Amino acid sequence: MSQFQFVMRSGPTPGVTFPLDGDQLLIGRDSSNAVSINDAEVSRKHSRLSFQGGKYVIEDLGSTNGTFVNGQRLAGPVVLKAGDVVSLGEQIVLMYDAVNMDAGATVAVSRKAVQAPPMQASAPVYSQQPAPSYAAAASTPVASGKKNNMIPVFIGVGVFLFICMCAGFFWWVDATFRWCTFFPFIAGC
Repeated sequence: MSQFQFVMRSGPTPGVTFPLDGDQLLIGRDSSNAVSINDAEVSRKHSRLSFQGGKYVIEDLGSTNGTFVNGQRLAGPVVLKAGDVVSLGEQIVLMYDAVNMDAGATVAVSRKAVQAPPMQASAPVYSQQPAPSYAAAASTPVASGKKNNMIPVFIGVGVFLFICMCAGFFWWVDATFRWCTFFPFIAGC
């Protein structure tokens, strides 16, 4: 039997495990959510997990700060795979894992988020298997999909300066009565 879970990598309670059990689970700041994260960056109803075909599908519910999977902002539903990094806004990073459990084992925790005691500055202790390092994903700024192409800005500033210089020149010619000096072909010069 396989059970799915989120492990908080960064946020208000690093190391906390959120067991996932159910067909429809809500993630958000509201305490009634299956995955409740009390942080200002998280909307009350931030995103939804749907269990479909033995896999969880995540979708953003119009949250203010967005839901990201492996650094990509969600524009629609996405099927989660073990090892995916789910971010809520910029600071909340959850690791999605599939945990193989013994069918005969007794589970003595509730299905709601298990609140861990406050952790000290030392590294959190995880399961027996070493997990891949996702610290780079947590500290890397999320790509917005836009490139910072400055060429149009430089062209626009250059055109603006050229127009200003031309206007200034014609103002000076008019103010100093030098029309005939610079433009002798004008009638009346």
